[in-house]
Amino acid sequence: MDKTLPGPDGRPRCRWCASAPEFPHYHDTEWGFPVADDRRLFEKLCLEGFQSGLSWRTILAKRENFRTAFQGFDIGAVAGFGPADVERLLADAGIVRHRGKIEAAINNARRAQELMASEGSLAAYFWRHEPAGDEHGPPQSASTSPTSVKLSKDLLKRGWKFVGPKTIFAFMQAMGLINDHAEGCVIREEAAKARGVFRRPG
Repeated sequence: MDKTLPGPDGRPRCRWCASAPEFPHYHDTEWGFPVADDRRLFEKLCLEGFQSGLSWRTILAKRENFRTAFQGFDIGAVAGFGPADVERLLADAGIVRHRGKIEAAINNARRAQELMASEGSLAAYFWRHEPAGDEHGPPQSASTSPTSVKLSKDLLKRGWKFVGPKTIFAFMQAMGLINDHAEGCVIREEAAKARGVFRRPG
């Protein structure tokens, strides 16, 4: 099966981005491009956790609602959330109202603060785990990798929640730690160029 399909402009793109009208823009401008901003990294980890058992389309459609509900995914703000915030979020129809996932996001903000204190930043920690090469089978076929398994184990040991190997692999794909755009996808080269000039945080 071809790994690409024609996009809105007729040029080939990763097959998955043709499955919803919201996907092409996300695919072309965000997915696979390297990120060094701690807030964006934390946001993506939270959203990937909320996606567990659901579709990314569901989460992407609610992303702005999530940003409002979680104060822009400011790590310090979310770390300060208490029981009243949990109840507020459980009553918010604009997000995924799952107590375990909400409490995990708050827990993970606190764990993120600890990680930032010990490692310098979330970005420094995650980019130290960048694979030497693009870790996957044929693009779009893998759901985990050796690095995602290793990262997941380390985060779980540090007390993070909803960070299994599949969640971490999806995070790595989206945040540009690997370039998993399909061969032939018009964005693959753009993502490769962005990764080539990206300054890895130390």
